[in-house]
Amino acid sequence: MSKSLKILIVRFSSIGDIVLTTPVIRSLKNQLKAEVHFLTKYQYHSIVANNINLDKVFYLHNSLSQILKDLRSEDYDYIIDLHNNLRSLFLVTLGVRIRRYSKSNFKKFMYINFGINNLRDEHIVDRYMKTVNFLGIKNDNKGLDYFISPSNHVDFNIDQKFIAWSIGASRIQKQLSIEQVSKVCSKIKLPIVLLGGEEEIVNGAAIVSSCNKDNIYNFCGKLSLDQSAFIIKHSILLLSNDTGLMHIGAAFRKHIISFWGCTKPEMGFSPYLSNEKSIKIISSKSKRPCSKHGSSCRFTKDGCIKLINSAKIYSAIEDFIS
Repeated sequence: MSKSLKILIVRFSSIGDIVLTTPVIRSLKNQLKAEVHFLTKYQYHSIVANNINLDKVFYLHNSLSQILKDLRSEDYDYIIDLHNNLRSLFLVTLGVRIRRYSKSNFKKFMYINFGINNLRDEHIVDRYMKTVNFLGIKNDNKGLDYFISPSNHVDFNIDQKFIAWSIGASRIQKQLSIEQVSKVCSKIKLPIVLLGGEEEIVNGAAIVSSCNKDNIYNFCGKLSLDQSAFIIKHSILLLSNDTGLMHIGAAFRKHIISFWGCTKPEMGFSPYLSNEKSIKIISSKSKRPCSKHGSSCRFTKDGCIKLINSAKIYSAIEDFIS
């Protein structure tokens, strides 16, 4: 009996990008019966720690020499590099066959700068899957995975109908403003849970203060990633900027209303195979992205996402609730 393949998947960051690798992980495990390992930064350990399709996880700390020693002892058949940057180049020293995914940087450049979209609306998951096509792997179209630790608990009544709102993003240009969110929250009767990291604590508090209602809960900076995922899983609706929690919502097949400005869904990062009732609200200021990662906007300093009308957001929520 031939031994199963041993494969290492590499993706160092960030939350959404790692969640988007899960169809590759699942397909390698289920279709090849391979032994699948994963390498990422320790700060993202909760995303992969409970993945039932992973046999082993390595975390990149400060010691590159130690991680190389650990990886070299595994004797991999293949390394699937789904990060493909300067940091991942050290993998060549392992002497293992490496396949790297194509970032389509030239196509992104043409789309951002000249409005020529040759990306063909190809999702990043499909680009990841192409990296393992040589092994005969096919996309099972079962969407994304996120496995929550069973020990997680949040001091909030999840048995009621409530809305989760991810107010943060990696860049301020990708975030709705405090004013936009407050205008919508002030009209909604259902409980609303605000989610985000420590960077969003102040904004969350400002939204609660502006609305002056007792049905808005600021959990920004108070929850672990798993706890935020727990809240999202039990919500009836997720509102989110282009951020990692949006992809976690897609993993749970949640109804998602996502907001887009400097980045556009056509870049390949829309909610993947989320609930069919999910919608995208896109700033009409530009028909093409302002920047690859939403770090700049050609129209406003803080991002054209802030030009989205709050009334349009509220209307979309009302349509879903009704």
